[in-house]
Amino acid sequence: MTEQPQPFRDPRLPFAKRVDDLLQRLTPDERVAMLHQFAPAVDRLGVGAFRTGQEALHGVAWMGPATVFPQAVGLGATWNDELVRRVGEAVGNEVRAKSAHDDRVGLNVWAPTVNLLRHPLWGRGEEGYSEDAGLTSAIAVAYTRGLRGDHPHYWRTAPVLKHWLAHNNETDRDTSSSSVRPRVLHEYDLRAFRDAVRAGAVAGVMPAYNLVNGRPNHVSPLLSQQLRTWTEQPLVVCSDAGAPSNLVDSEHYFDTHEEATAAALRAGVDSFTDHGQDPTVITARVQGALARGLLDEHDIDTAVRRLLHMRFALGEFDPELDPYADTTALDTEEHRALALEAAEQAVVLLKNDGLLPLDPAAGRTVAVVGLLADACKLDWYSGTLMHRSTPLDGLRERFGADRVVHAEGADLVRIKCADGWLHIPEADPDAAGARAEEGALDPALLAGRTDLPPLVCAGTPSELALVDWGGGVVTLREPAGRYLSVAEDGRVRASADEPGGWIVQETFRWEAVDGHAGGHRLLHIGTGGYVSVAADGVKVAAPDPENPAATGTVFEIEVTERGEDAVARAAAAADTVIVVAGNDPHINGRETEDRTTLDLPAQQERLWRAAHAANPRTVLAVTSAYPYALTDAAATLPALLWTAHGGQAAGTALARVLAGDVSPAGRLPQTWYASDAELPGLLDYDIIGSRQTYLYYEGTPLYPFGHGLTYSDFTYEDLTAEREGSLLRVALTVTNTGTLASDEVAQLYVRAVAQSVPQPLRRLIGHRRLRLAPGAGERVTFTVPVEELGHWDVAHGRWTVEPGAYEMLAGASSADIRLTAVVTIDGEPAGPRPVLDRGLEAADYDEQLGTEIVDRAKTDGDAVTATAEPSELLYRRCDFGAGTEGVEVLAAGEGAVLLTVDGATVTVPVPATGGPYDYRALRAGLTVSGVRDLRVGLRGTVRLARLGFTGAGE
Repeated sequence: MTEQPQPFRDPRLPFAKRVDDLLQRLTPDERVAMLHQFAPAVDRLGVGAFRTGQEALHGVAWMGPATVFPQAVGLGATWNDELVRRVGEAVGNEVRAKSAHDDRVGLNVWAPTVNLLRHPLWGRGEEGYSEDAGLTSAIAVAYTRGLRGDHPHYWRTAPVLKHWLAHNNETDRDTSSSSVRPRVLHEYDLRAFRDAVRAGAVAGVMPAYNLVNGRPNHVSPLLSQQLRTWTEQPLVVCSDAGAPSNLVDSEHYFDTHEEATAAALRAGVDSFTDHGQDPTVITARVQGALARGLLDEHDIDTAVRRLLHMRFALGEFDPELDPYADTTALDTEEHRALALEAAEQAVVLLKNDGLLPLDPAAGRTVAVVGLLADACKLDWYSGTLMHRSTPLDGLRERFGADRVVHAEGADLVRIKCADGWLHIPEADPDAAGARAEEGALDPALLAGRTDLPPLVCAGTPSELALVDWGGGVVTLREPAGRYLSVAEDGRVRASADEPGGWIVQETFRWEAVDGHAGGHRLLHIGTGGYVSVAADGVKVAAPDPENPAATGTVFEIEVTERGEDAVARAAAAADTVIVVAGNDPHINGRETEDRTTLDLPAQQERLWRAAHAANPRTVLAVTSAYPYALTDAAATLPALLWTAHGGQAAGTALARVLAGDVSPAGRLPQTWYASDAELPGLLDYDIIGSRQTYLYYEGTPLYPFGHGLTYSDFTYEDLTAEREGSLLRVALTVTNTGTLASDEVAQLYVRAVAQSVPQPLRRLIGHRRLRLAPGAGERVTFTVPVEELGHWDVAHGRWTVEPGAYEMLAGASSADIRLTAVVTIDGEPAGPRPVLDRGLEAADYDEQLGTEIVDRAKTDGDAVTATAEPSELLYRRCDFGAGTEGVEVLAAGEGAVLLTVDGATVTVPVPATGGPYDYRALRAGLTVSGVRDLRVGLRGTVRLARLGFTGAGE
């Protein structure tokens, strides 16, 4: 008689039944153990170990060699959903291929990042796709579909979206709170996640470190109230690293870790990423919460059930049926070609006065200069390069090495100390290789090299290349290409191939010394100590709290060649100059560090000016993770391009664009502002109130959202827009009227003509990248749900599409609108606020001044409190009906609430309550009728939750 398999191993059963069977076979302790990122094996059932979390933002990260695609913001700049889907598929295949030979590589991938690029100074802007929620979600849908695969049951990988929610600052990122009003929440921040989840290729989300409206994202009620209502799939919520502990340690939101862990689990967190690979701390906290009655077995089972469902979908229990089990595609010819195609499509031509493209057949000399001219930079979430192409490599290959001149533009310096010069001893040629060659689960733990001799002070100077990356942050590199770095033993060595690591050990800052003409101390930024010369070599001394600089040696810097002089010589010797400028992704803007300015670093500013002064045929090619305020360059130079760090094929791609082999057609995924003065505060998340992003910004940007030129010309014609039930059909014809084949990105925006509340100046509702031969045209059709025209109606607490006229705006960017058509939506207007029936939630204001939204309770609800004087909330068009005789104020804290209608003010004192969560209902007389605007002032520490009104005669 044939033995029947255990039900959880029977592939004929649906996953849900198999999960239930396996769950009931697990002991309580085994279930609890599965809640940690590194879930141990259950040998008695033949269930293997499992880890959540494999970084795969633009390639397999941290696990050694892999295909490196352009940064996420570069993929966003392609505006090409189908291309990004193919990139996702390639990355998913490489995850599978590496996982088959390395069990450290997990199939639950933490990608993509769908945080919106609201503010260009955010340090992690390189990880997002766009400032627009619609474009972000479209690119995210494409990438996750590629990662997931198209099998109806089994998943290639299980993508997790990062970082829920409203997360755009690294400054105080684990303690700061984003104040997000309901309209911004529903129209902007939630939308980027919602559309991707609804598309069905997302396995879960990762909450962000920050708080939203005073409540940590890891205990957000929105995980259940919003996220899990968008799909019937059992989504997995994976905590960010160390975030569960932050609930107590840095945020002080809970008194004990047992309370915090229980609250996170009950809010919807399923997998706890905390304390590295050691699960014992988390499991002890869960067991403690169970013992205190803060959790029950149902809470544990709910989370484990979701985790098990993901594992079944990944084919763990059906290896013979898993269509992706035998994937071997790693560094294939197709992947290399795709990396090049993606890098080409990510290039954005910002300006061109006819200088580009260059003709390689003309036999003219090209100078390639700048700090990134011979660089192929990686970021924190990159894999290890198997192929490497710099702009210099690409141009030499395309134009011929004999016709390419190069100058980096770094300042060449020698550093003098009291007893001689800083000198790099000769290294043992058999010394071990660089760090991170084999990959690591946590590259933050990789140690610097100690196998090389430290610097010394000697009679012979070593020449160093000095680069100032802005804000006084410098790197120093020896002629062979190794950067000065500091290892755990504190010694300074020429040992690093590139700046990198969780704490960068290759950056320094010069500090002038009073009383020493030309004297400087050299601060090592990573440790906070000063560089000093000792008998056993140059080291970083431990900081002295009483006198930090006392331990540092006083150095003098001798410049042997200014970078701009070398650049000017190269520029003068060439027909055309390509200045490659930008950032190092590990310096001045990255995870844990926001930028402080939009300005291009002064050293790089000097380089393009020197090049242009020597040769007016100068092109500025910016390779960066974020926008710059290139106002002078845009006004001065004949051509500008931008691309994100383009991965392994970046240099080849740039060269092919410059040579005209490929017509650039990338588009800016975020607004490029003209100066820092145009920016709101980094922590100001109210894009409506502070008029942020292209949606609301009323100024003139340097380059607008969606901007990008090509080498050809396109016309837009015959725009039609018709309503068909719940859908709009919008169509137009795009024709290539130029002489070159090229891609074009047709963009469709909408604007409400008559607005009862402030709405976007225009909002993207469709885009299409298409390739057209000279003279060819194509009819482009967009299908837009009518609900996309709507907004969140705070007056009635619902999504609404107001009746009236809506302009359909078609063009080549948000500012280059070529065609307009009008669609009229019928229906009844929403009407004024029914405050007698619904009251007023404090956070449902129309405008505010000097306030922020905070948590009403630790589990749910919002309140509003004052942050400055004066503070005021404005609620427009409140319908008080035939009249009121009183108001009830629900508030905590101490102070007063002032209600003003038509210039008359009623003050409601708020006596001190028992704390910020101890709300009291306070009543006062209020006589008002009809539709009126209501202004509410807050005084003291009052936290206002809601207002209720009593009708006359009630």
